[in-house]
Formats: sequence, structure tokens, C-alpha cells
Amino acid sequence: MAELPDLTVFAKILTKRFQGKVLETLDVSVAKKIKVTGTALKKALEGRELLNVEREGKTLQLIFSGSQVLGLHLMLRGELVLFDQDEPPRYQILGFHFEGGEAFSLVDLQKHATPTLNPEKIAVPDALDLQEKDFLDLLARKRTTIKTLLMDQHLIRGIGNSYSDEILYQAGISPLSIAKAIPANHAKKLFKSIGETLRTAIEQIAKENGNELKGELRDFMHVHRSSMEKTDKGEKILSTKIGGRKSYYTAEQQLFK
Repeated sequence: MAELPDLTVFAKILTKRFQGKVLETLDVSVAKKIKVTGTALKKALEGRELLNVEREGKTLQLIFSGSQVLGLHLMLRGELVLFDQDEPPRYQILGFHFEGGEAFSLVDLQKHATPTLNPEKIAVPDALDLQEKDFLDLLARKRTTIKTLLMDQHLIRGIGNSYSDEILYQAGISPLSIAKAIPANHAKKLFKSIGETLRTAIEQIAKENGNELKGELRDFMHVHRSSMEKTDKGEKILSTKIGGRKSYYTAEQQLFK
């Protein structure tokens, strides 16, 4: 699943390639996830200029002229694919054809990727906009595991399964720790790890993608990689399921109960 760093880079690439261009044709290949009809969606967006692409939590928002916004949630297997206008990719959900011949598609084999026309504003803070005091107050109120808290999009937006493991590894905290049991000094270290881990990943993904959409990249991760048995430091990588999701960690990460 694409998480905050991937989506941040995708937004920058789409903006660079399509900003200021008019959407000539919108192909609606799968309409079952859209809350409006395919015809209504086409009418709302075709002929409008793409002003910007932004990331909001774990979604992308395509901002068009006329105050029209299209939110895209890639869900578990959705992808964005640049393509030649004459050869749309397989499993297309939506196809965006711009003036000048450039195009990209939202594709998903499982057909779960979700477009939303003019999505409602969400008050939940983004992971990169968190304030330390608010984060510490949140931890102090919650008896859930810290891994579950970091992934809860109703509390913090943008962090998913992969980066929650990376953030906790960098902070030296076990994903099985109870949020309110984490001492203040360790909670502050965790807060710092959120920003550092996500921003470092954005830089690495941006460097690898360049001006292309190469999809999710995980080969730079320290602990959340199923192909690895040990970290770069030689620590044995353990795994368990938390909230139905496979989590990776090491015995060296401190457990707070």
C-alpha cells in the first residue's frame, strides 16, 4: 500500500508533468466506487485545467480549475501509471488524457482504488504536521499498542504498516508497547523519529523516481522487509501480527507495558 512518502513523491511528479494542462478526456472504466455517476464525473472535470496535485493523508488530491477536486485513494494495490494515449494499461479505473498527448491512469487489479469528487475536509492531523505536545497528549490517553495508534487514520493521517515499523525501529520502541506506558523521553524520541523517518524516505523515493512514476519503493528500509533476516546492524528481525497486519521488529526494541 502506498504510504505518505510514496504519495508525497507521486504528487510532486504529477504536478511537474501535468500542472497547467487541460484535461481533455476522462475515461471512467470502473464506476462502482465513485459516489457520482461516470457521466457526472466527466462533466465536472473534462475541459478543466489541473492546477496542482497535493497529498492529504493517504490520498492524492487533483485540484482543477472551477474549484473541482478529485481525491484518489490507492487502497492496497492501486497504482498510478503514465502511458501513451493509444495504449491504456490493464485494470484501469480512471484514465486522464491531457492536452498535448500525455496521460496517466489509476489502475487496480482488485478494483478497490477509490476516486472521490470534492472530498470533505478532514480535521485529523497529518503525520508531518503533528505538534509534539499534541502527540504526547495522544499517547498518554491511549491503552492501545503503539503500532496500532500510529496506523489509526482517525488519529494521525499518512502512516501505514511499513512506515510504522520503520519509525518504531528507529525510535527503539517495540510495536507491542502500550502507548500510554511509553515514558516521556522515549515518546519524544518517537515523535522525532516520525518526522525524520518519513522525510528521509521522501528524499530517497524522489531520487529513485526522478520524473517517472515507479511505484512504491521499499528496498531502503531497515526492518520492514520480508526478504531480510537481520538488520544492517546484525539484529535478528522478528515478526508478528498486530491488528491483522504483519509487523517486523527486533528484540532490541524496548517493550513498555
